[in-house]
Amino acid sequence: MWALIHFLLNLFLFALLGRIVLSWFPPSGPGALETIRLALFRVTEPVLGPIRSMLPPVRMGGMGLDLSPLIVFLAIEVLNGVLPT
Repeated sequence: MWALIHFLLNLFLFALLGRIVLSWFPPSGPGALETIRLALFRVTEPVLGPIRSMLPPVRMGGMGLDLSPLIVFLAIEVLNGVLPT
């Protein structure tokens, strides 16, 4: 059972990393990449959204840095370390 939980947490981490990487590239219209981007958004947004609403972006000049993916990433790593294997 714990192996399944670790697997699902790691799968979510990969989805989160995929969302982060794809956020660096602007949408190019309909296509395979946009389909992947939307799927990753649907999977990760229920977790990131509430954290983003509590934690405002860090201002860096004229842009804001969203720290919610970092918070979720660290929380999952802590959970993976605390849960039995």
